[in-house]
Amino acid sequence: MGISQGGGTIVMEHNRRKFGDLLRSSDPSLLSNHDEEEDYNNHHRKSTASASSPRYAPGTPTSGDASPNYLMSPWNQPSPYMKSPWLTSSSYINDSLAPNGLIGSIVREEGHVYSLAAAGDLLYTGSDSKNIRVWKNLKEFTGFKAASGLVKAIVISADRIFTGHQDGKIRVWKVSSRDPRVHRRVGSLPTFKDYVKSSVNPKNYVEVRRHRNVLRIKHFDAVSCLSLNEERGLLYSGSWDKTLKVWRLSDSKCLESIDAHDDAINSVACGFDSLVFTGSADGTVKVWRRELQGRGTKHFLMQVLLKQENAVTSIAVNQESAVIYCGSSDGLVNFWEREKHLSHGGVLRGHKMAVLCLAAAGNLVFSGSADKNICVWSKDDGGVHTCLAVLTGHAGPVKCLAVEEDEESDKQDQRWTVYSGSLDNSVKVWRVSENLPRLNGYTPSYSSSPVTVTMERRKGHY
Repeated sequence: MGISQGGGTIVMEHNRRKFGDLLRSSDPSLLSNHDEEEDYNNHHRKSTASASSPRYAPGTPTSGDASPNYLMSPWNQPSPYMKSPWLTSSSYINDSLAPNGLIGSIVREEGHVYSLAAAGDLLYTGSDSKNIRVWKNLKEFTGFKAASGLVKAIVISADRIFTGHQDGKIRVWKVSSRDPRVHRRVGSLPTFKDYVKSSVNPKNYVEVRRHRNVLRIKHFDAVSCLSLNEERGLLYSGSWDKTLKVWRLSDSKCLESIDAHDDAINSVACGFDSLVFTGSADGTVKVWRRELQGRGTKHFLMQVLLKQENAVTSIAVNQESAVIYCGSSDGLVNFWEREKHLSHGGVLRGHKMAVLCLAAAGNLVFSGSADKNICVWSKDDGGVHTCLAVLTGHAGPVKCLAVEEDEESDKQDQRWTVYSGSLDNSVKVWRVSENLPRLNGYTPSYSSSPVTVTMERRKGHY
């Protein structure tokens, strides 16, 4: 793999790998066009919350499968549900647990976990069962259901929840002011009014394939990612239809539809300085800037940060340190730094299979992978990244991550609560401190050899 750097763009050239079908294709029945939603409380249904304390295991073997360059994390403590065919409830973690490690696991026997969003003490999870579950203290709090197929993305803005679905729909839900367990659907994007208004003008249609035209303001393929810019009151949606759409939160109006990439968009992230970052199956990471044009604003392509053969699967932005991270199907994590004018900062190599999700908080960045592991990286003041730990225990690919500041965190000991969703039908909850001792034997470097990837539902689509 050759790497050249010019104009801020990293070009990587090697053969695109074929993916397997570990991520199962969605059941056609999930792609229903019916709009029947129901509100319900699910605390009478079967669910499991299992808690386990981290403990150090002397003589832990090296992790040859996940991270050949450094030792396996001492946190290799599987959840009890992995050891027994019976799923039994157990109490929530108590205050006597160690400051780092696995807090507990949430198990649902209804499908893979594809999306996560955390807000305070609540956790929202989306799966291929069409259900959005709400958890509190590792126990099921409530839930609601959409007839819109697999839930690929969830974002939260105050009392509103936005969900992106496999069938191209974006649903808007609102929490009841009287009962926080009740969530009601209050609309869709685009709104029915805007849909009808746009449909009467032939200029509002675009040709997506031969003899098929669709409205520009509506996604016609899976909504793979969502990102909020609450300061500007905007919602961004990326889709397998290759477009990036910009929505105004105040009136749910579609302000722009951008033909952003040559293949499916897998990730979108709002950044600093009114920048938006998109990653695609076409192997590129693009930077978009929102600028004034006439009486309104418009997004313009500012820069292409990365161009490679392997699909870009995930993007995360650390707002505090102004660093952009992108994961790709070759198992690598690239990053760029604003203070260096978005120049390429380096490559983190901790996985042997596709990086499926990223999350950044404080001085840490977390990468979840198809190799079932989560790498915890720490960035120092000089921009050097070190692997602190590898979180293990999932029995399937880690598909989504969310991070919230731990309630016991302070300036001397910054702690984070990390949620990881997996295709093993579970969510694990971890506590991670930035004061963890570093693992020996890892040096950040550029990789010169491609990594074989053995997964995918549709080539490059995540």
